This record gives sequence, C-alpha cells and structure tokens, in this order.
Amino acid sequence: MDKPVLKYFSHQRCNVCKVLKPKVQQMLTEKFPKMSFEYVDIEEQPAVAAENQVFTVPTLLIFFEGKEYYRFARNVSLGQLIDAIERPYQMLFES
Repeated sequence: MDKPVLKYFSHQRCNVCKVLKPKVQQMLTEKFPKMSFEYVDIEEQPAVAAENQVFTVPTLLIFFEGKEYYRFARNVSLGQLIDAIERPYQMLFES
C-alpha cells in the first residue's frame, strides 16, 4: 500500500505559501500522522509541476494509494483540507 501523500507546490516568491506551508505541516502532524508531506518548488522542478498539471501556487495535491484524490489551488483553507483528508484517511487506517 502506498503511503498517503500531500504534495505542496510553491516557489520562493509566494508570500501566501510561506504562511500556509507550516500550518499545513502542523495539521498533518497533529491530525494525519501517517500521511507524508512533499514540497515541490515549481521553479526548481518545472518537470514535476508539468507532470502534475500545476500552473499556479499554492497548489496542494492529496494522494491516496498512489492516486490523486483532491486538488486545491490558490485559495486553500485548513478546514477544507481536513474535511477532504479525513474520510479516506480513516478508511485506510481506522477500519
């Protein structure tokens, strides 16, 4: 089974991203400890951004069992993230 992953796409010039990233990391640590976090700088890794069809930042992709389940771009709320992750996460780890 592939470990669930949240991929965080950003770049160094994104001020919103700099504020959001630590909050997302803390949320994962507290609520979803079995989910891994991957940061992708789209300016340093444009091929990875292109493979995932990421054209704006921040973009967060949530993967369960190797498949993209959710995509959030630009306006991201922690409440929406928690709601999106909670059900599939519980199905994987608490059933």
